[in-house]
Amino acid sequence: MSSSVESQCVPHPIPSHPLSSHPLPSPPLPSIGKAMVAPGLPLQRRCVSLQSWIPKIIKKRVCTSFVEEPSSNGTTCQCGGPQDLHGPVATGDCFGAAVVSQWESAQHSSEYPTDAYGELEFAGAGRRSSHFLRMSCDTPPQVIYSLLTTHWNVPPPNLVVSVVGGEGCEKVKTWVREVLRQGLVKAAQSTGAWILTSGLREGVARCVGEAVRDHATAAPSLSRNKVIALGVAPWGIVHNRQQLVNPQGSFPAKYYVQNTVQDSCYLDNNYQAFLLVDDGTVGRRGADSRFRAKLEDHISHQKTGSGSIEIPVLCMLISGEASMLERMDLSLRTAIPWMLLAGSGGVADFICDVLGALVSMSPASALLEDESDGTGVELREVVLSIYQNRDLITVFSGEQEGPDDFDTVLLKALVRASKRVSSDASEYTEELKLAVAWNRVDIAKTELFNGDIQWKYDDLKDSMTDALVNDKPQFVRLFTENGLNILEYLTYGRLETLYRSLSDSSLIYTLLQRHLSERLSVSSSAPSVSQVLLDLAGDMCQPFYYHVLDVELGVSTRKSMKHVNKLLLGECSYRSRRCRSPWVSLFIWAVLQNRPEMAVYFWEMAGESVLSALCGCYLLRELSKLESETETKLSMKELAQKFENLAHDVFSECYQSSESRSFKLLIKKSVMWGGATCLQMAISADARLFFSHDGVQSLLSQIWWGDMERNTEVWKLVVTFFVPPLVYTSLIAFRAEKVSHKKDKSHRSSVKRPFVVTRWRRFWFAPVTSFLGNVLMYFLFLVLFAYILLIDFRPPPPKGPAPLELVLYFWVFTLVCEELRQTLFLGNATVVQSMRMYIQDMWNKFDLTAIVLFILGLCCRMFRSSYEFGRAVMCLDYMVFTLRLIHIFAVHKQLGPKIIIVGKMMKDIFFFLFFLGVWLVAYGVANQALLYTYDSRPDWVLRRVFYRPYLHIFGQIPLEDIDGISLYEQNCTHNTTLIEMGSEPCVNPYANWLVIVLLVVCLLVTNILLLNLLIAMFSYTFSKVQEHSDIYWKFQRYNLIAEYHSRPSLAPPFILLSHINLLVKRYIRKVPSRKIQHFGEQEQDRLMTWEAVQKENFLVARNKRHRESDSERLKRTSSKVDSVLKQMAEVRDHDRRLRQMESELEYCSSALSWLVEALSQSNLMRSTRPPPLPARSLLTTAAVQHDPRTHHD
Repeated sequence: MSSSVESQCVPHPIPSHPLSSHPLPSPPLPSIGKAMVAPGLPLQRRCVSLQSWIPKIIKKRVCTSFVEEPSSNGTTCQCGGPQDLHGPVATGDCFGAAVVSQWESAQHSSEYPTDAYGELEFAGAGRRSSHFLRMSCDTPPQVIYSLLTTHWNVPPPNLVVSVVGGEGCEKVKTWVREVLRQGLVKAAQSTGAWILTSGLREGVARCVGEAVRDHATAAPSLSRNKVIALGVAPWGIVHNRQQLVNPQGSFPAKYYVQNTVQDSCYLDNNYQAFLLVDDGTVGRRGADSRFRAKLEDHISHQKTGSGSIEIPVLCMLISGEASMLERMDLSLRTAIPWMLLAGSGGVADFICDVLGALVSMSPASALLEDESDGTGVELREVVLSIYQNRDLITVFSGEQEGPDDFDTVLLKALVRASKRVSSDASEYTEELKLAVAWNRVDIAKTELFNGDIQWKYDDLKDSMTDALVNDKPQFVRLFTENGLNILEYLTYGRLETLYRSLSDSSLIYTLLQRHLSERLSVSSSAPSVSQVLLDLAGDMCQPFYYHVLDVELGVSTRKSMKHVNKLLLGECSYRSRRCRSPWVSLFIWAVLQNRPEMAVYFWEMAGESVLSALCGCYLLRELSKLESETETKLSMKELAQKFENLAHDVFSECYQSSESRSFKLLIKKSVMWGGATCLQMAISADARLFFSHDGVQSLLSQIWWGDMERNTEVWKLVVTFFVPPLVYTSLIAFRAEKVSHKKDKSHRSSVKRPFVVTRWRRFWFAPVTSFLGNVLMYFLFLVLFAYILLIDFRPPPPKGPAPLELVLYFWVFTLVCEELRQTLFLGNATVVQSMRMYIQDMWNKFDLTAIVLFILGLCCRMFRSSYEFGRAVMCLDYMVFTLRLIHIFAVHKQLGPKIIIVGKMMKDIFFFLFFLGVWLVAYGVANQALLYTYDSRPDWVLRRVFYRPYLHIFGQIPLEDIDGISLYEQNCTHNTTLIEMGSEPCVNPYANWLVIVLLVVCLLVTNILLLNLLIAMFSYTFSKVQEHSDIYWKFQRYNLIAEYHSRPSLAPPFILLSHINLLVKRYIRKVPSRKIQHFGEQEQDRLMTWEAVQKENFLVARNKRHRESDSERLKRTSSKVDSVLKQMAEVRDHDRRLRQMESELEYCSSALSWLVEALSQSNLMRSTRPPPLPARSLLTTAAVQHDPRTHHD
């Protein structure tokens, strides 16, 4: 052994118990699970637990028999360690040592508890700690894999690439570095792979570590797939390994690296974990080979994250020594594929040459020609064994194929291994599974879906599930375009499977678990999903999946839950049925998980694109209100805005195509979305941008004016309202009668009404007329209410109330009837759902408050004891009724946004009052305590603490309580008895100066700081709303139009007649409303087809704009430039080969010329003619012969 190696050797700790030549038995594997701890524990508790179980399960190896190295004169053992580091027992058996001629780890070393494990912190590296473990070469690989994934929190891989060879100080070629950087690490990063190397700062391992570091630095911080670099190295060759030794574990161990420029056997700080394999040797390589092969074989039988295929493992040989042949043969016997880098040198080139030679001849005849040498025979057997598994070997020539083709070659290499292992599956299916696992849709398009293969449904369904679960929308699109029928694929059972695959950290998973706990169920099912959607969408649409569960609409929740529980306890036959709307179900599933690309693709495939986009926007905005993570909430809001933009753009395409059809599109009830309309969903989703569209506003204007022309002046409406016969004149212009006839036909009205009735109905049934009548009557109501409060509010019975007050009571009764109609008799929702929808509107809250106060005041004013209180309540109620009048300003384009501004400013005032209240209380209490030493009157104390400081803001400052001169002129007393009897207490003049200071500070903060803060908040709110005032007004206008469109034509108090008429028509005669447009099934199908065509036009135009964008042009130009550069590289390679061939031909020509000349001068043979000349010489001779100048000479 060289002195450098000897100097690196460190003493092994000598155990205190007697040494044995046999290794200690390891504990049984079932005890591992009991000793291990959950990874979520705090670091200190986790370290204590690791200290307790790692030494019991994982061992190290120590040489226990000194076998003399023949060339060391008895100073060194064949294990590599010097004699003085071996214990007396190891060196005392001289007879055994003399008999043994070859040291073996299994016989001459023993296992003891490991003394090096924990976390490793590289001094000066500036990165997070790595994990390390010293372990015996006989450690079970399943223990190490569990340690890596469970306790060290290393993510399970989708691929494992074990890089072997290239060790030592051998210089790595430049193109090999590029293959490792641009090929291996880049492909591994896209798949979430593990890369196994020695983990040392030398050779290929150092290049891999640098490539992993560079890619991790350049990758986005939110990238899901991280490249995990793991080092598996012999313990005996690691430099400074004594720094890692600590029987109690190191958390962390300080590790110092010297001479970081040159290659050395120090650990590389770019690796996440180090497995240091110990076979008892020191300073010798190869201790990790057997364990590494077993670990690769164990990982190859584990499942990927999706759980459908086993983790693919690939060994990559770069250069390498002769010992790699046995290592390669061992892995090939376990069906582990290998990739050889041809041209990297060493064993890799040797095997490539041998395989190329054996292909052209019989392997047996080629390898059995000479059997004289025993070593040669053994080598030929290993090579022959490797050749027999040649279908697992792939040769990659980086000089010819380039780093960009590495992932394709890698995929094909793994497919060969999958084909051998999976004999029942086709080659293409296994290759497809690997491509899906790695999310390499580009390779799948070029290699698998290029038109040569006819894919069937059974071949794609499993991969489709993997693509859906793992959020790979490009593969979902690829499968649906190449033979997968979504109607056949998506059953309700498979849909429940998709919901069971939700991430534990997602919001929808939490919501589903909440409903599952209520039903005591263990897995997601259609009822729980339906209940979550009902909670999110509220009462906007009918519940989803109720038709599948045979639950009737309108049934109470308790009855429906009982029915669902009985259904789930049975066979659940509904799970084998196909989904009625598969694309919509998948769209909802993707939206609930906040998957943008997947949700947009499903929206493109689903029908009713405008309504679907608005529903997605609504669900996402409701989810964002429940989400606690800020980043996830922002992404939900962004996706919601994207869907609103899509709904706006598609409707723009529809409106440009046909105005009348686009109007029908907005008011059509959707069977797919539970009876909701586009307008209802847009108002629930707060889609202001959608409402600002000209087409939506045009429809609202048409509904607002009814059958009248939109340009009718308001004064004509007012005059006609007070003089009804003017309806039959030309003062009011109506739209063409054919529109009315078409409308009557659509409503299936077979009654032909006379002109007098028709004109009368067309005027009085318009929402604008109903609005005008309600406003005028409401003004009259307020006048009557004010008159009664100011003039004619009589005492309790029997003297009162007055007749006009009884009229007021009846008027309010009609208002109550109208509110009940809006709450209970509007739509098909249940009573609870109707009340919930009613209370959501702010103005309905005003109405409810006003009615409750009026009933309270009415009850109190009827009794003498509570008469005054009832009158006070009536006065407050009048204020509420009057403020309700603000609602009518929503119809005005300039005043409508001001209502929103006032509402938002009220929220600003609450924040301002909070800060103001803090200062007022602080100043008021201090001021009262300083001015008055004693005052037992609570009302006066509260007045001076709260009321007086508040008046200071408006300049009302009592100088007699502050001015020191006027303090002695007051009529007051210090007698506590008189003060308790009601006398004014005297002001304490002691801290008069402090009172003035506090007053100055209070006025400075309140009048300058807080008031200016309030003004700034108001200015920000005003500018924010005013900037988009048109959008706000158009959105607000819908509520007013929808309210008066559904109201009866008569205003209170005459509205009671309309209520009686509606009761008779709807519930006795069963006459449908003329205000709700009904569409036949054929008309709905035509409308949906037309909408789908317009959506396709929009998508085509959008894709065209995307292709013509600068970024896409740059991408296409870049790909073309890369293709040209690749072709130029091939041309240069051909040119190099041609030049080489020309030089060889020139050499052959000169050699032949030399032979001809030599033969011509020798006596061996005589020729009757001279040797033939080269073609060029012949042409030159002919030219000379035909030259006239030559003949002339």
